Order: sequence, then structure tokens, then C-alpha cells
Amino acid sequence: MTAPDFPPPGTPAETIGLLVEAGPGPGVLHQLTGVIARHGVDITLVEILENRPAGSRTYFEVAVPAGAEALEQDLAALPIVRKVTVVKTFQRIYGKRIIIMGGGAQVGQVALGAISEADRHNIRGEHISVDTIPLVGEQSLADAVRAVARLPRARVLVLAGALMGGDIEKAVREIREQGVLVISLNMAGSVPDSADLVVTDPVQAGVMAVMAVAETAQFSLGRLSRRSF
Repeated sequence: MTAPDFPPPGTPAETIGLLVEAGPGPGVLHQLTGVIARHGVDITLVEILENRPAGSRTYFEVAVPAGAEALEQDLAALPIVRKVTVVKTFQRIYGKRIIIMGGGAQVGQVALGAISEADRHNIRGEHISVDTIPLVGEQSLADAVRAVARLPRARVLVLAGALMGGDIEKAVREIREQGVLVISLNMAGSVPDSADLVVTDPVQAGVMAVMAVAETAQFSLGRLSRRSF
């Protein structure tokens, strides 16, 4: 067994995307990650995009301390691998994510503000994307809120509705502890009490969600003297 090809200590790392097309069957991921580990490369994200009898596609984001050529060649040399492509990461293309969920009408208005503000910052070099999902029902919303913490690059959740509480509030507190910023519309129920920020106007809520994460915005929640607007 050859020794792992680890880079020298202190070598700066670059995060890249790797799209690997391979044959089907068990053990594919094990073989791919084995090659990556032998290069001393840290996997920051992995997703199986497709796994069918005809073949599989697996996407990795890896922090490569040196050039990716050797890693790409060794992956391609595996008998199960059909093609390896170096691609831009989701962070570079889609960037930070704003998630908006709740009632359809309110979600649409929040999205209007968020998309307009994101466009203004993206023109200046930011990468901010906006995702929406209209949902009703306490359990459905609570499950969706908890899932936000598992979404890659999700930075802010905006809850847009007329009444939210119960298990949704518990879910809000849980994801805030995991670093997700939560903005709530000024609605009935206990969710506004557990959110980081409460905004009455849905369009303004969308704008403030983007401003909270945009590096090109002169805005910080920590500098606000109050949390309800």
C-alpha cells in the first residue's frame, strides 16, 4: 500500500467542483472517496445526482491544496469511472441562499423584494439566490423549517404567513442555534417571538433578508436598536 499523497502543511486550498460519471453498483462512492482521501483532499460537499442501472453521477466539492490535475487523473483511472469534469462550485454560481416559505401570496411578495434586492447586489459581483416554497399546515412547515439547516449555503429563512406557532416555533429556535438567520413577517402566533427579526411589510422583509447577507450592503442586524419593523 502506497503512502497517502498529502500536501505540505500550510499549502493554501482552493475549493473546486468535481462531477464524476461512473458505472452503477455498490461501492462506487467508497472507491471515489478513497482516491480523494489518498490525495489529502477535504470533501466539503457530496451529492449523488443520479444512480440508475445505466450509470451514476456524483458531485463533489473539495478543498484542493494544490492543482487538481493529479486528482482528476487518478479518479479517471478507476475502472468504474467513465468521465471526470472539473466544474465551478455552487457557491461560485448560486452563492448564498435565501429561503422563503409560507402562504403563497405572502411568499410571492417577500420574493419580490428579495429578488429585486439580490439583483442589485449580484450586478456588483455578489452571488445570492432566492428559493421559495408555498406551504400550509403546522407539521409541513415545521419539517420544512428544520430541513433548511440541511440545505447547502442556506443563510436566511423568511417565514411568510398569517399564523405560525407550535412546533414551527420550536423548529425556528433549533435552526437559529445552527446559524441560520430567521426573519418572520409580523403575524399571529408565537413564531415572531422566536425570530431574529420581525418585519410587517413582506417586500421589505425580502429586501432586508438579502441585505443581511450581502457583502456589498452596509447593513448589520447587530447594529439595529430594535428587532421589529
